[in-house]
Amino acid sequence: MVNLIFYGGVKEIGGNKILLEDGDARFFLDFGVSFSRRSRYFEEYLPPRSANGLGDFLATNLIPDIRGIYREDLLVHMGREPEDPEISAVILSHAHADHANYVSFLHKDIPIYCGETCKYILDAVNEQSKRNIENEVVDFKRRPIIPGKREEPIKRKFKLFRTGDNITIDSVDIEPIHVDHSVPGSYGFIIYTSKGPIVYTGDLRMHGTNPGLTRDFIERAKEERPIAIITEGTRINEKRGEESEEKVYVKAKEELKNARGLCVVDFNFKDVDRFRTFYRVSRELDKFLVISFKHACFLERYHLDGKLKVPDSKGEGILLLKPKMRTGTYADYDYISEPYIKSRLNYPNIITAEEISKNPEDYIVVLNYWYFNTLIDLKPEKGVYVHSLSEPFNEEMEISFERMMEWLKLFNLRYVHAHCSGHAYGEDILNMIKEIRPKKIFPIHTENPEGFKNLDGEIVIVKEGEKYTL
Repeated sequence: MVNLIFYGGVKEIGGNKILLEDGDARFFLDFGVSFSRRSRYFEEYLPPRSANGLGDFLATNLIPDIRGIYREDLLVHMGREPEDPEISAVILSHAHADHANYVSFLHKDIPIYCGETCKYILDAVNEQSKRNIENEVVDFKRRPIIPGKREEPIKRKFKLFRTGDNITIDSVDIEPIHVDHSVPGSYGFIIYTSKGPIVYTGDLRMHGTNPGLTRDFIERAKEERPIAIITEGTRINEKRGEESEEKVYVKAKEELKNARGLCVVDFNFKDVDRFRTFYRVSRELDKFLVISFKHACFLERYHLDGKLKVPDSKGEGILLLKPKMRTGTYADYDYISEPYIKSRLNYPNIITAEEISKNPEDYIVVLNYWYFNTLIDLKPEKGVYVHSLSEPFNEEMEISFERMMEWLKLFNLRYVHAHCSGHAYGEDILNMIKEIRPKKIFPIHTENPEGFKNLDGEIVIVKEGEKYTL
């Protein structure tokens, strides 16, 4: 008997937590944070209390209350007895937080399977993030953390794969196959259960820079004639458009070429395609691309994967923006506590905001919204800001967007939007399913599962926590 239980990703975008049971085998496909659900209860100044262990997360249904998966220290911290692991593994499709971050809560003896590049990204996040209870995917510190007591973090057990490898968890074989998404190291899976193959898409697209990766996945899935498919449907109601990474490049280059002041851009640094786009633009316009020390953490790990073909953080045309301290001086060895900054302060390609402000037309500065106060130091005037991220789609994002626009008005920066989504158009998703021809279709990672129609297989509108037997 094969069971599927969905503890996240149900009528929401992200938050995937899918438990698969096949005889004695029990493992999760992804274990991510649901941002939409989290935002119902928590915000920046009202976070879940780490002092309550898992209590706040369980009470608000951010994680399922099931036995044998959680860290012993967090259970004890909330007054419950520790539990031995009752699942064999978690398999991550990719490194986005809505698929991976709540691995932070899982028992140390549960192995995490992920792609090699996915692990590079998780390591980069781990290096430059301040430790908190929701961001301990790679390693964790036992709670409570006692001030002044030095204790080495406990490292999780990672098992890495690439396309062509075979994973065996208990009696179940799993084949990982690369797909194209807005983050490298993304995979779909064919899971060979006792009742037949099940396909899990993870997140994918057909309009990115590497559609052949997704095509490889579809072709393999077709060959196996699966009994079921678990598929993302983020944009299921959207007709195919003309967005592409090349269009982002063309638009961004044109806008930045005509800028008469500082060029500022914002994009998700996990997106290697987008980095390549702006790096290409900077080289062709003979400008330096200025990144942060946080960005350097990612770029150096991407450089370890030769297939990604990116420079490291000291590559030609790349500069690192030196942080400014509360004293008004720029960070130096004696005044910085973050190891990821301190270890790179001897790099030869470091620049200050003051130096940039003297010749702003020579630079393209990658600046995340949460660091917009750096504009005060950069002193831009009548430049261009290229927003290369999704446009706001909820109330909280709308508020942040309005605040961002006020910053742009303050410095007379012209707003430009140029973006290419990491998710497939609805038409492409439906065509994929028609090609693969599964007997059952489980739409997740979508707010509109009803958009799956006119398909031959049985469409299951999933309910959270309900068991589906195949």
